[in-house]
Amino acid sequence: MRSRQNRPTLAEIKATWPPAVDVTTAALAFGMSRSKAYDLIARGEFPAKVARYGRRLVVITESVVRALSAGD
Repeated sequence: MRSRQNRPTLAEIKATWPPAVDVTTAALAFGMSRSKAYDLIARGEFPAKVARYGRRLVVITESVVRALSAGD
């Protein structure tokens, strides 16, 4: 796992991330804390698609790429 100071680039996300990642990893891509990410998810405001697998939440990588690309 990366340190908080090393936000992944869009190119790194596209090249190396699996189809879905944990919330903490996705939060890092958006420059937010894990707790902020879970707060946004609870309010339905997280900037990427979140899926629930049993009790586990994952974030769909393609939706992270789309959200981060929207600013380009």
